Amino acid sequence: MTRTDDLRHMARAIQLARRGLYTTDPNPRVGCVLVRDGAVVGEGFHRRAGEPHAERNAIDAAGELARGATAYVTLEPCCHHGRTPPCTDALLESGIARVLIGMEDPNPLVSGRGISRLRAAGVAVETGVLEQAARALNPGFDKRMRGGLPYVRCKLAASLDGRTAMASGESRWITSADARRDVHRLRARSSAVITGIGTVLADDPSMNVRLGPEEFPSLWPEEPPRQPLRVVVDSALRMPAGARMLQLPGATLIATCEDSPRAIARANAAGAEVQVFPKDPSGRVDLHILLCYLAEREINEVLIEAGPTLAGAAMQAGVVDELRVYLAPHLMGAAARGLFELPGLERMEQRIPLRLGDVRRIGRDLRLTLRPVRED
Repeated sequence: MTRTDDLRHMARAIQLARRGLYTTDPNPRVGCVLVRDGAVVGEGFHRRAGEPHAERNAIDAAGELARGATAYVTLEPCCHHGRTPPCTDALLESGIARVLIGMEDPNPLVSGRGISRLRAAGVAVETGVLEQAARALNPGFDKRMRGGLPYVRCKLAASLDGRTAMASGESRWITSADARRDVHRLRARSSAVITGIGTVLADDPSMNVRLGPEEFPSLWPEEPPRQPLRVVVDSALRMPAGARMLQLPGATLIATCEDSPRAIARANAAGAEVQVFPKDPSGRVDLHILLCYLAEREINEVLIEAGPTLAGAAMQAGVVDELRVYLAPHLMGAAARGLFELPGLERMEQRIPLRLGDVRRIGRDLRLTLRPVRED
């Protein structure tokens, strides 16, 4: 097997893993390819928590041809009993001779132990094969396991002059239908979507995934997209009982600082779950503590879709890992509302630096992916 062959088969495993992009939560997305005598004899990916992992699916597909084969797996095989039995046992029982791994599992229950178990049994193991691409499959799982926080994206839609709504509040629609469909796919891969009470009171949004299975090639035709947890940051607990999102399938969590039994009971009666959090120095919900709480609920990826107040607060709190900005080719004028509310920035050295990553055209709009530059 040449190095080119190894990279090609790992690339296929990564492609398979992406078929679980919208369904594996809270588990990581994993793909596996089995190759014997230069021919692919089995493929598999992890579809859903509680169902077989990628390695077992590939082994089942290969049958007896798995013996003596090479396994290409995007994430280190697990070696502990969780929702399913250890994948290291399945690989050893099937007679796999060689295992190539994209990245080490950040889960402390695994974290190198799966690799050690395979090597101790005489299996040849190589790690770090297409590691960057393998790691990109699971930014939320990786971050949650390593640091107890989810991966946070902040989505924004703006005109070319950086405006998100007219002075009156009118904002439909800034971007094209193509860009809006792209946002729904971003929601569908997210474990939770966060917005602020100001957006709820102004727009009464649904904050759900409203595309059919045909928009998600990885889903079976009969399977609708999983709805993320909706989270409303509502410090004073002003959530209207008739809010649209409370009438929709899926759960809505209200994050508040208002510890009023009567107000909480009203929100519960309307269909919301309420969680009380400490205040930050500005008197609002402490976003860092909120995100720690979401990680404890096995939330991997969070999407913030909010107005300039909450978006600015998230940036200043340093909790945003990635910005997705959709820029529309029109101008809305100086009186229109801006992207972020960032009080206290008065000098050039106070700027928040960003690193530009991916730039691509979505319909008639541009989509920019940026990341805050942080000191290590």
